[in-house]
Amino acid sequence: MTRVDAVTTHDSAPRAGTRTGMRIAGWAGIAGPVLFTIVFLALETVRRDFDPVRLVVSALEAGPYGWVQQISFAVFGVLTIVFAVGLHQGLRKTRRGIAGPILFGVSGAAALAASAFPLRLDAAGQVYDPGGHSAAGVTFFLTSALALVILSRRVAADPAWSGLAGWTLAAGLACLAGFVVMGSLVIPDDAPLHEWAGLGQRAIVLLALFPARLALSIRLVKTGRSGNVG
Repeated sequence: MTRVDAVTTHDSAPRAGTRTGMRIAGWAGIAGPVLFTIVFLALETVRRDFDPVRLVVSALEAGPYGWVQQISFAVFGVLTIVFAVGLHQGLRKTRRGIAGPILFGVSGAAALAASAFPLRLDAAGQVYDPGGHSAAGVTFFLTSALALVILSRRVAADPAWSGLAGWTLAAGLACLAGFVVMGSLVIPDDAPLHEWAGLGQRAIVLLALFPARLALSIRLVKTGRSGNVG
């Protein structure tokens, strides 16, 4: 290998610190959805009066052990932001390619806001939003969906990641469709499918959003180990 080749190889490969950061971000991306799911399933088990078909996950903030769900939102938000930063480092750079990771970062900030502005119970025992939580929820789901759709183009442009492009796009489109359906037919109090709000939300998260995020996170960990960044 010539001196020029050696310099080129060294400059094109990510530094050890960057690779470590990518691995950490990848594990954060794995831990976020897994821990969040474990917590809300455990809370639903403990709170036997809670109806997961009718009530969204955020409703766990209202009532007994609500602080646990608040902490879960906060941890999930921080881990999502760490994941977003690492994702930008691990993928081949493209024009306007930063948009996907930024949207994931915004979704993490929205999860933090969901923790800071929790749902509460009124005097009649009904869940309500004192202010801020609904906006945080809308922001989280919309930015998560858009992040996957936009990121799919950057994933497709990176040979080391391209196998995930179709899945990433499909998951993003499914989340977008779910966002529209939930906003029009499920979430409003007078919506025809309002009694199925919890089930609908969990379907979007557990069948589309979280699997796609986990796949991207696992690939990010592998990229951090191999240093194969396009």
